[in-house]
Amino acid sequence: MHGPPWVGWLLVLLCAGAGAYCLSSVRRGTAAQQREARGEALMGLGMAAMAVPASAVAQPLWAPWVFAGVFGTAGLWALLRRHPHHAVGAAAMVYMSLAMVSVPGGGPSGGGHAAHTGSVEDTGSMGPAGVPVFTALLLAYYAVYVVAAGVRLAPAPPNAADGGAADPVRAAWPEVVGACRVAMGIGMFAMLLAL
Repeated sequence: MHGPPWVGWLLVLLCAGAGAYCLSSVRRGTAAQQREARGEALMGLGMAAMAVPASAVAQPLWAPWVFAGVFGTAGLWALLRRHPHHAVGAAAMVYMSLAMVSVPGGGPSGGGHAAHTGSVEDTGSMGPAGVPVFTALLLAYYAVYVVAAGVRLAPAPPNAADGGAADPVRAAWPEVVGACRVAMGIGMFAMLLAL
């Protein structure tokens, strides 16, 4: 990723916090909500690990391949479970991992991009920031996703049939998980933008 290390640390905090909350909520809710929470936790913690600034912790050369393998498997699992958003998220993580490999000395947040000379021969077919069209498509997806998910978090207007009273049975758990999804969507957008 391009940019100062503090941006990477903010992404680490955002994604790790959202992933940790989802991990802590795995035992709550229905079986479907628990599966969803596990997927969100994997995504959040993986994004946090990928966003660690290279100036702070140099990741080993094999780290991008591990990310690609873990998230490739998670993406296939999400497709089998018919979770398209998780599949897109896993595909984005694999894509960013492969972009990390294509940049000499590259890491998810690190100095490999600064050392890049700009020639396509140095980085193979992906270039310094991956394939621009694919990056743009992922950015558009996450921009729409974050706005749509954020709108769904807005409280519903009071129902006139209920005398204007709010639903007392409404659980806070889905709202917080929704907020975690919005936070991770923003984090994914920022990571793709800084790729």
